[in-house]
Amino acid sequence: MTGMVYTVSQINRMLKGKLDGDPAFQDVFVRGEISNFTHHMKTGHFYFTIKDQSASIKAIMFQWNTRRLRFLPQNGMNVILFGNIQLFERDGICQVNCLDMQPDGVGALAVAFEQLKAKLASRGIFDPAHKRPLPPLPKKIGVVTSKNGAALQDIRQILSRRYPVAELVLFPVLVQGENAPESICAGIAAAQDAGLDVLIVGRGGGSLEDLWAFNDERVALAIYNSSVPVISAVGHEVDVTIADLAADLRAPTPSAAAELAVPDRETILASLADVRERLAQAAGRILEVNQSRCEALAVRLEKNSPENRCRMLADRLDSLKIRLNQQESLLIERPAARLRQNAAKLEALSPLKVLLRGYAAVFDGKQAVSSVSKLEKGDRVSIRFADGSAEAEILAVSPERNEP
Repeated sequence: MTGMVYTVSQINRMLKGKLDGDPAFQDVFVRGEISNFTHHMKTGHFYFTIKDQSASIKAIMFQWNTRRLRFLPQNGMNVILFGNIQLFERDGICQVNCLDMQPDGVGALAVAFEQLKAKLASRGIFDPAHKRPLPPLPKKIGVVTSKNGAALQDIRQILSRRYPVAELVLFPVLVQGENAPESICAGIAAAQDAGLDVLIVGRGGGSLEDLWAFNDERVALAIYNSSVPVISAVGHEVDVTIADLAADLRAPTPSAAAELAVPDRETILASLADVRERLAQAAGRILEVNQSRCEALAVRLEKNSPENRCRMLADRLDSLKIRLNQQESLLIERPAARLRQNAAKLEALSPLKVLLRGYAAVFDGKQAVSSVSKLEKGDRVSIRFADGSAEAEILAVSPERNEP
């Protein structure tokens, strides 16, 4: 056995030099499926294996590169890596130093959107039970958007036309760029103490990258935790963001958000006119009923009024007077008639009547002598005639026997 003998370190160093110096292994794209994925939480590095049907190779992505990823790699995900092929000299392991990564066949932003959507849905952020109704007649409406964007002008125009009595409060924020999510969260936080009835959060249309600030987890949580009902209005009707799903109500556009936030003035006026008419009809019916009741009460009052009652009592008194006079007449006339009748009877039975017919009455003192047997010869008696009396002496007594 002849030839030069190398140490393991020399071999690995030589292989590393070959790989590092060969342009074919620099700036390469590698397609495969992720497996054995590990996210080292302390350092932020990604460790994984990229494989196809017949082979596999180790890969590493350092923390300063992972921060730029829009999505989180997962086992079984098909991706395309960009980087260079290196040899880990200590262990003699060949690996891909991944500088960037894209999902294979699907955009990174789409993957990131679905991942965040699933994460927040599992936490109940999109639960319909958490959605709050909007106030029917808001007085104060907040808007979290760019102060220079078309969205603000659209909202102002709609509110001035549909519901000019509402007060609009702007919370200007960045709606695009790396610092936009933090700015939007700050705007939502500032709106919590402004005495708002409803809050519109959004911006006008743009690319998926332009709208990406509204697909941030921090923005979704700020909307979910808002004490004020939130309408999300991001982009156009076809654009759906995480903010839309977390809000109490999603509007397809900022203009639509303004229309959803307030009622239409014309509709309110028509409703008021209808209510006014129904109130007038109801008031008319109430007046008619009460008028009828008043008329009935007036009749009863007139019937039971002191004047009418006095008149009734006076009539009754007159009637009683007539009855009293009648009774008085009866009480007087009846005894008088009886008296006259009795007087007539007495007069008919009076001794004077008998005396007038030629008869006389004999008195022994004051006692009438009704029988001859009560007299004796020599008695002095008084004889009463119709026109006077005479004194006499009994000379003889002659009793007579009456035949039966």
